[in-house]
Amino acid sequence: MKGNGAEDSSPKPPPLEWKFSQVFGERAEGEEVQEVDIISAIEFDKSGDHLATGDRGGRVVLFERTDIRDHGSRKDLEKEDYPITRHPEFRYKTEFQSHEPEFDYLKSLEIEEKINKIKWCQTANGAVFLLSTNDKTIKYWKVHEKKVKKISEMNMDASEAVRHDSIASSSMTSPQKNLPNGGCSEGPYNRSSNDLSLPPGGFPSLRLPVVVTSQETSLIARCRRIYAHAHDYHINSISNNSDGETFISADDLRINLWNLEISNQSFNIVDVKPANMEDLTEVITSAEFHPTHCNMLAYSSSKGSIRLLDLRQSALCDKHFKMFEEREAPGSRSFFTEIIASISDIRFAKDGRHILSRDYMTLKLWDINMESGPVATFQVHEHLRPMLCDLYENDSIFDKFDCCLSGDGLRVATGSYSNIFRVFGCTPGSNEATTLEASKNPTRRQVQTTPKPARSLSSLARVVKRGAESPGIDANGNSCDFTTKLLHLAWHPTENSIACAAMNSLYMYYS
Repeated sequence: MKGNGAEDSSPKPPPLEWKFSQVFGERAEGEEVQEVDIISAIEFDKSGDHLATGDRGGRVVLFERTDIRDHGSRKDLEKEDYPITRHPEFRYKTEFQSHEPEFDYLKSLEIEEKINKIKWCQTANGAVFLLSTNDKTIKYWKVHEKKVKKISEMNMDASEAVRHDSIASSSMTSPQKNLPNGGCSEGPYNRSSNDLSLPPGGFPSLRLPVVVTSQETSLIARCRRIYAHAHDYHINSISNNSDGETFISADDLRINLWNLEISNQSFNIVDVKPANMEDLTEVITSAEFHPTHCNMLAYSSSKGSIRLLDLRQSALCDKHFKMFEEREAPGSRSFFTEIIASISDIRFAKDGRHILSRDYMTLKLWDINMESGPVATFQVHEHLRPMLCDLYENDSIFDKFDCCLSGDGLRVATGSYSNIFRVFGCTPGSNEATTLEASKNPTRRQVQTTPKPARSLSSLARVVKRGAESPGIDANGNSCDFTTKLLHLAWHPTENSIACAAMNSLYMYYS
């Protein structure tokens, strides 16, 4: 976006044509899905060569990219002008049980094994590292290949063993009694003697295995650290710092700073808990470190605001240096205003200049240099506004949807009901607003809508609102299925590829 108010005259990228790539764990029609198999977290690593999912059963499943393994890394291919025509393809790599169900006897509280978040850490020596968390405990995992050791042979062949066995047996039946220091005495063998009785030279028939390291490898997942007992409320976010040494964990009222190597100590950097809990007006809903500035982080609240913090200001960051919040339109307040304003997820763009936020009704894109309002608003659930009472009754209004940005920052995406997700272009003047279904035919529910300018922001940017503008059942006029919701999705960091979770199935699309 231009800083002088003029619209960018550069050519607009055409809308992407999305195609089905892969599905893992596809269920047959009518097949009942077990609760523990439902996917609850998705995350690509920074290179895009690995993908991790977590489920409600406490398991973490890893996938690795296969379409470039035979030709080297993508950067090497680009340097050699190697034609890259294939889209990202992944295969199952391994899985492990990250968390088990627990019970807090002091608070008489069951702690679910469900994985809330997964974050990849820096790789080292061919091993991958990641953080996974449930409601209370964070774990640091190392997954690496280990060569399998096998018994290749014995220390003697079978013919030698037979010959030595006969010698040994004759020695054992000899009437000679063995004495210390290799001596022997004539006379009957006394079996009741406590002396160690061995034939001269020992037992040459003793066969020992020879263990060798084979070329076969197996993947081993090992828990390196456990970060526990630091949160009184449910953990909703973890985020790695760009320094590669620290990370944050956030619950409803506090954000803690950890060192990856120290599991028994953390520093409380944000605490919004009032002295009297009756004075509590908002809670923390999501938190993330800036992608390049290790001293900056952002967190969102249930009131729809995003606060930007600088760790250099003070040890306890109880004061923000920037706050992003959309002003409420006069006369628009209702019983549901605060509920639907609550932000469920925030993500920094790769360049660190923009923040994407998702509340129940919309996606909003914020410029960290402009606190007056979002630079773009994308309507996702506007067609559900007449149904807010029903959504409140069945608790769907409290569903928490993820959001994600493309690596180039040109597009954003988020999920919705009926297993659909929306992709929007966020460049000035873009008309892209695509609806896709998590199935092998993603475009059968596709709809395009024309953007409407909402208001101008003096000399900074134009705010646009795109999506379903007219009330209806869904963006295509079809009925919404509130039991099938696409809550979790992730965008590949370098390519136009999206992974999304529909119940227990992982669908992947490319363009």
